Amino acid sequence: MAGRFDLRGKVAIVTGGNGGIGLGMARGLADSGADVAVVGRNEAKSQAAVADLAARGVSAIAVAADVSNKDAVAAMIERVLESLGRIDILINNAGMSIRKPPHVLELEEWREVIDTNLTSAFLCSKAAYPALKANGGGKIINIGSMLSIFGASFAPAYAASKGGIVQYTRACACAWAPDNIQVNAILPGWIDTDLTRAARQQIDGLHDRVLARTPAARWGGIDDFAGIATFLSSPASDFVTGTAIPVDGGYSIMA
Repeated sequence: MAGRFDLRGKVAIVTGGNGGIGLGMARGLADSGADVAVVGRNEAKSQAAVADLAARGVSAIAVAADVSNKDAVAAMIERVLESLGRIDILINNAGMSIRKPPHVLELEEWREVIDTNLTSAFLCSKAAYPALKANGGGKIINIGSMLSIFGASFAPAYAASKGGIVQYTRACACAWAPDNIQVNAILPGWIDTDLTRAARQQIDGLHDRVLARTPAARWGGIDDFAGIATFLSSPASDFVTGTAIPVDGGYSIMA
């Protein structure tokens, strides 16, 4: 844990950190010494994640919050500050998808996806900013997707939200660089999670097509995100800001 990747004494918030990619990143931060606040709606899952993280020798708390709600986000930030004393790292990972083509998707469904995936990143980042600035700097990591890059007929709202995440990341990186706050995005590829398991049931042949296109010849796992999250949360990335880094086994580089 020593050196530029040491996160001891730091406090991280991971929205959607009670499972999937969020839990994988939270594990990476905990293994490097950071205390972690897991934010999620499913309290049972959040408590299980807290137990997982605490077993790694750090302090961890669960905070139930609707991160698309301004008041709930403000209360979440206050709870973390009261319980863990500071905020150094924010990972905006909460997300969802509704798989329908654009001519079928309803306005309410569009708004639900945009609010969960994109508006939540705005609300959480804005709310955390004063604490990060007061510490003399910090890290924000926004979770995009390979659909930040590609189009998909079955996910118009999801793709729009994840494309927006990249542009929002760049805007915050420019705005907050003078405050020593680095803001970057991670773009996951096809990762084995509950979300993609549902996709494999809905989209014929998806599993085999992913394997055929991915140079690494496998689906990603949630622990594949521990290292990149630790890097972008640590002093090792102090001169890295405004980037969007694919973590996809090479899927996005294939013609």
